[in-house]
Amino acid sequence: MKTLLVTGGTGSLGRPTVEHLRAAGHTVRVLSRRTGPGLVTGDLTTGDGIGAAVDGVDTIVHLATGLGRRDVQQTRNLLAAAPATTPVVYMSIAGIDRIPLSYYRYKLEAERLVESRAAHTILRATQFHNLLDRVFSLKVPAILAPAATLQPIAVEDVAVRLTELVAEPVSGRAPDIGGPESRPLPELARAWRAARGSRRPVVPVRVPGKMFRAFRDGAALVDGPPYGRITFGEYLA
Repeated sequence: MKTLLVTGGTGSLGRPTVEHLRAAGHTVRVLSRRTGPGLVTGDLTTGDGIGAAVDGVDTIVHLATGLGRRDVQQTRNLLAAAPATTPVVYMSIAGIDRIPLSYYRYKLEAERLVESRAAHTILRATQFHNLLDRVFSLKVPAILAPAATLQPIAVEDVAVRLTELVAEPVSGRAPDIGGPESRPLPELARAWRAARGSRRPVVPVRVPGKMFRAFRDGAALVDGPPYGRITFGEYLA
């Protein structure tokens, strides 16, 4: 069993990942700007406390994500503080090299930093169920659903895969993972509306531009068999 440092361990993906890692017998340190049981205090943005947090760990599981350039800076600070031989497992997003979204561009830059290390594994996954839940929950008169097909995945399924990867030899780019179903976004929105009892109309829209064209062309989908087992409907239930 290993001693691990998990960044982003208090987030929506981090919490189930930490649970699975501990259930597998690993000793887990959760990096946080707060103090408390099971936490090690450090700030990825400033770099304060990161050196002590990574000291003596066997593997770093980097799940924290900032907005824009902060994501890159946080990853750079983490890698600078860690010994060059410490393996890093990095969580990323399916299709970020094919979809011209600014957030994805910085995430891809952070990937490149991780790839500069000899020992690394990068896992890309499709959009999480709870992300769609938050988007559909926005307080707007109608749910606008662009003409695109998505393959959402449950954070619990991603946490299981991350736990598997920690136990395996580093692999560079691990195979991308997606949920068990690929469904048009308007269909997902209607399923959400029915499950949540919303009366807002779902309005299918066709959005111009390269970014939405990439989504329409399936850039956010994963080739091959799905990894996830929990459907969006099961998540909503």
